[in-house]
Amino acid sequence: MAERFQAPIPGQSLTGRPKNYPWERPPEIVDPEVALQMHLIRLSEPERMNTALDVLEFGVTDLYTLVRGLMRSAVSEGIHTVDVGMLIAPVVHEFIKQTADTVGIDYKDGITDTGEKEKARKARAAMMAKKKLDQLDIEPPTDIERDSFVEEAEPKEQSVRQGLMAREEV
Repeated sequence: MAERFQAPIPGQSLTGRPKNYPWERPPEIVDPEVALQMHLIRLSEPERMNTALDVLEFGVTDLYTLVRGLMRSAVSEGIHTVDVGMLIAPVVHEFIKQTADTVGIDYKDGITDTGEKEKARKARAAMMAKKKLDQLDIEPPTDIERDSFVEEAEPKEQSVRQGLMAREEV
């Protein structure tokens, strides 16, 4: 029972000492070029790059997510701001990508590998369409090809109005 009440009290963060965390202070680096140099120098260290390449090779994460994590980490440490991270992320992405390609590591890019997301999106859309057809009591068409579109489907009976604001016209 006591575990339920372990959450912070609203406004508790305002009672702590100001500038207690790195992200509450001004960033160490404000120039995107300097921040980029810092990231590239850190990634040029063999131990850091080997760790990044291992993460990619073993499929722990994709390259896009890895770079986002690096940028968030730098922001949380107070090294640079979010906007600087967004500016330099494509260059860091390309740096790691070229290194992985040179070494011959097979990895997921995270940007171009949308096959699974696309399948999930199509399955979700098909499920929603089937649910809507069932609500309107419409038989799904069976004589059309899989990826073709039906412009308009007429219900068997009179159109059914639904929703809170739907009402009969007087």
